[in-house]
Amino acid sequence: MESTGSSSSRQSLPPYSGPAVRLDMWLSSQFTEHSRARWQALIKSGHVVVNGKPRKPNYPLHENDVVAFDIPPPQKTELIPEDIPLSILFEDNDIIVIDKPWNLVVHPAPGHASGTLVNALIHHCGELLSIGGELRPGIVHRLDRDTSGVMVVAKNEQAMNGLAAQFKSHRVHKEYVALVWGQPKPPGGTIETLVGRNPHDRKKMTARPLAGRPAVTHYETVEILGDISMLRVRIETGRTHQIRVHLTHIGHPVVGDRQYGRARKKEDLPPVERQMLHAERLAFDHPRTGETLEFTSPLPADMRELIRALREEKR
Repeated sequence: MESTGSSSSRQSLPPYSGPAVRLDMWLSSQFTEHSRARWQALIKSGHVVVNGKPRKPNYPLHENDVVAFDIPPPQKTELIPEDIPLSILFEDNDIIVIDKPWNLVVHPAPGHASGTLVNALIHHCGELLSIGGELRPGIVHRLDRDTSGVMVVAKNEQAMNGLAAQFKSHRVHKEYVALVWGQPKPPGGTIETLVGRNPHDRKKMTARPLAGRPAVTHYETVEILGDISMLRVRIETGRTHQIRVHLTHIGHPVVGDRQYGRARKKEDLPPVERQMLHAERLAFDHPRTGETLEFTSPLPADMRELIRALREEKR
């Protein structure tokens, strides 16, 4: 937790004037360089006071209330810059778009303290460390370790907030290619369920949770390759493991998915080292200019090789 700032370092604002409004909502509307979640964290950790007293984020501001706050420096972390090669599709002062290879963890976590995308990004553009005091600087969304493809990362807090708002309002277009077991019937459709933690295994998610969040996945079959089908998948939401959980839910797990899927049936296929899931397309509005940007990533070599082998077998 961040330490409480001293009163001498706080910035006092003019007395509030206007209708009653939540403290966190008002601060995020006045100082848009910080997200509402960031302001909530600052309020809870004592960096915001009203009339000299700490308040809760939902405190309703009244006429003549005086708000004062300080923004602490970013937390010191154990994040170490590492010279890990990056495939950069686009970069400017606000964002960086990369083509993530499979087997690369996005951010440090238990069991993966180094060698992550965040370590590589800090080496490439060290200013990420200053974004909101976060332990996962710049990360607006993520791909599973063994999922390849397009990702966007924010390089400053304004970009972080702008992108986060687009993801939250489902205005980001996210399209994947998946190789799955079986032939979906119907060949295309929409999967809409809650997704939440599996009560029997906290490392897994489930589409039949006791409590979860709405998740929407659209899919269409692109090609039938014997016992395996190639799907194009578009997701409206971005729940943890959403595509893998939803495709397993309808009886067609992703090939190579050791967590939600099943073992390969065909011993004559090339070895499958990971889940056959690739983030092929990502489109969003630039958080500063508003320009619509779209990026694509070609299928990686392992997926192309499996598709080639399956087509050969069909002949």
